[in-house]
Amino acid sequence: MKMKLNAYILLPLLLIACSNSDGSSSDNGGGSNTGAVIVNGITADLSLEMKTDKACYKPGEPVTLSVEGSLPQGAKVRYRHGNDVISYADITSNTWTWTPPTTDFTGYLADIYTQKDNTSQTIYGTIAVDVSSDWTAFPRYGFVASYDASKTSDVIANEMSFLSRCHINGIQFYDWQNKHHWPLGGTRDQLLTTYKDIANRNTYTSVIKDYISQQHKLGMKCMFYNLCYGALSDASRDGVQDQWYLFKDGNHQNKDVLPLSSSWKSSIYLMDPSNKDWQNYISERNDDVYANFDFDGYHIDQVGDRGSVYNYDGTKVDLPSGFGSFISAVKAKNPDRRLVMNAVSSFGTKEIASTNDVDFLYNELWDSQKQFNDIYSIISANNQNSNNTRKTVLAAYMNYNLSSGNFNIPGVLMADAVMFGLGGDHLELGGDHMLCNEYFPNKNLTMSELLKTYIIRYYDFATAYQNLLRGEGTETTLDISSSNSDAIINVWPPKLKGITSYSRVVDGKQVISLFNFIKAKDLMWRDADGTAPLPKILNDVQLTIKLSNKVNKVWAATPDAIAGAPVELSFKQSNGVVTFTLPYLKYWTMIVIE
Repeated sequence: MKMKLNAYILLPLLLIACSNSDGSSSDNGGGSNTGAVIVNGITADLSLEMKTDKACYKPGEPVTLSVEGSLPQGAKVRYRHGNDVISYADITSNTWTWTPPTTDFTGYLADIYTQKDNTSQTIYGTIAVDVSSDWTAFPRYGFVASYDASKTSDVIANEMSFLSRCHINGIQFYDWQNKHHWPLGGTRDQLLTTYKDIANRNTYTSVIKDYISQQHKLGMKCMFYNLCYGALSDASRDGVQDQWYLFKDGNHQNKDVLPLSSSWKSSIYLMDPSNKDWQNYISERNDDVYANFDFDGYHIDQVGDRGSVYNYDGTKVDLPSGFGSFISAVKAKNPDRRLVMNAVSSFGTKEIASTNDVDFLYNELWDSQKQFNDIYSIISANNQNSNNTRKTVLAAYMNYNLSSGNFNIPGVLMADAVMFGLGGDHLELGGDHMLCNEYFPNKNLTMSELLKTYIIRYYDFATAYQNLLRGEGTETTLDISSSNSDAIINVWPPKLKGITSYSRVVDGKQVISLFNFIKAKDLMWRDADGTAPLPKILNDVQLTIKLSNKVNKVWAATPDAIAGAPVELSFKQSNGVVTFTLPYLKYWTMIVIE
């Protein structure tokens, strides 16, 4: 590879070794994370696995770091915010502590390296650190979905270790409840040891408590899942009144119902979320939950647009308005508890956001929002509806039509690249599997070990550079051109057979994400059939950007190589034009111009 930079920490050797002649890769993800290669005296040898003791940290809290593998002689650790080195230190053992600066809501990247002289350096591993006093600044949401006897404390610890390694700072407890209208297993004063969930799966109270305890030790928030308006067929025996339901007619003859399998406990009947008596009833049931479980809050669900529905008196019900009313009521009942509510296909988004009572905005994406550009539209609308005060988390199910096998790595990574690059988060990681379906316990598809490695790299990247990717900024449109005929660059939205740029000014820096759609077969994020192809890898692409402001520094980073470590690039600026060589683009590379 011909280098046009003073120094560049190259991608692992095996990534190059498995590259095909067209620039794609022969494995299912496009590379390995081991191996070594030397260029201009700088080596990337990603042979060490780094870990931290928590998923996130409060300002002033020390970080315990550890590394698996044999440390090389003379190893040092370096801590960076963006491309700026905050501090560095010698490493004398496989475990050590670091106290980050007390600046709140800040992401860092730590890397282990050795230095032989001014130009000879080797990087062995990296890991991100998030210092944030509250998850609302940069939510990274995961889930758990089964609570049976197989979930021993050791099993839970192993699951949470992976989620913590991905810096997941909040967990949705999906289908943990006994009944939608009576979520607690038992009563406030007499808990059941075990009970059946809606699908008649065994649920152990002790397992739920163990999950909560272990997650809290890792700095995670714990959110219990439930519909805002669900009741089972036996609800009347538990005090639910007919006057609280939603009906499909104006004469309260046909209750609105979500039909479920006959093997399950019951179908789910829907209540009027704006009914004050129902709000009071379910708030009391939530108090039962809080009295017995140390949940941080309530993840509120809905099932989307129900068409025309009516209350008991025959008045047509405005469901989005009812969602807002419901959120405000449960927040008033427990003001210290956290709230999140699902906007299914963006149904009710504006009303949910306008309450200012949810920690972030959560959108479940379906076929009406299957394009990459829909991700942009959703995040933009959420920013507008919340006056840029709430971040976005997307529940987006990959490879949806596949019934077995592994997730298709190119599809997953391209979806994550776009979601993270546009400032969002992807709800996809569970304690023991990755989401492929709206029923969270579904385990049809498996994460390969290679995908797990890449997922860690992507979440490290999203966390380390969270201030640039998700911080407050102003969207810009830049004129970017390339000397490579295979690298035609257009501004967002994406186009096939090209590279798409998305840029913002953040903290005085121009942040540019380049997304590679050169070999994409379509522009749909879901990759429903798992057929998204490997991208065409580009090396040493000369870029020209029109920028009138004086440029002091240009650097780049990508989760697709050298574990996300930043590299400073040589550049020239003349007559309002900046030119430099981008060393590598696979799925996504971030360029920062200071």
